[in-house]
Amino acid sequence: MDEKFSDSEVLRAWHVNASPWIKAIDKGEIESRVLVTNKAIIDAVINNEPQSALDIGCGEGWLAAKLVEKGVNVFGIDAIPGLIEKAQQVAGGQFSICTYENLSRREFNRPFDCLICNFSLIGEKSTEDVMAVAGKLLNPGGRFLIQTLHPVVACGELPYRDGWREGSWAGFSKDFRTPAPWYFRTLETWRKLFSDNGLEVITCHEPLHPKTNIPVSIIFELGRMQSGRNPS
Repeated sequence: MDEKFSDSEVLRAWHVNASPWIKAIDKGEIESRVLVTNKAIIDAVINNEPQSALDIGCGEGWLAAKLVEKGVNVFGIDAIPGLIEKAQQVAGGQFSICTYENLSRREFNRPFDCLICNFSLIGEKSTEDVMAVAGKLLNPGGRFLIQTLHPVVACGELPYRDGWREGSWAGFSKDFRTPAPWYFRTLETWRKLFSDNGLEVITCHEPLHPKTNIPVSIIFELGRMQSGRNPS
């Protein structure tokens, strides 16, 4: 495999771009987030009325801060020290540096009512690592919310099949360098990944851009698969 397409390259790119990312979030420079996806993930979480949440790939902490304001006890993890440092400054939750690979070894005081991955499942193996441990981190009846690029829309003109894709900072400031690659999954592959790890789709949402009426993202709402269900 080309060395530029790997989970380690994703992390390397985010280490490089942590500072400009923080500035972009602070200034509200990402239109789709401001218009659509920020509210979409907040609403999806709050609709489940969780008391506790684990923000996996919490970044600079904007979502954790919003949820804390609404009374949710939030714990955030991210692999990038600069992002965790910012989160500790702006949000009222608890935060810790942790890679997805090490999530299974990270001890928490309790399971959570809600797990959240908001545009934070970018890699191949790292995403599988999160899925493998998700069920153990959820309270009974808890929900795992994943917001990601809509596979049908994000595929563009490339073949609709799993695989690594080039990243891009098009539309961002010139301060961004070395875009992170990302691993594309079809809808079918996402669903298989869930079921293989004992999770089932309770519902999904497709937030639309108000100007184009095209889905900006997809939000999967997952729960533990009921005992006796065939995960295949």
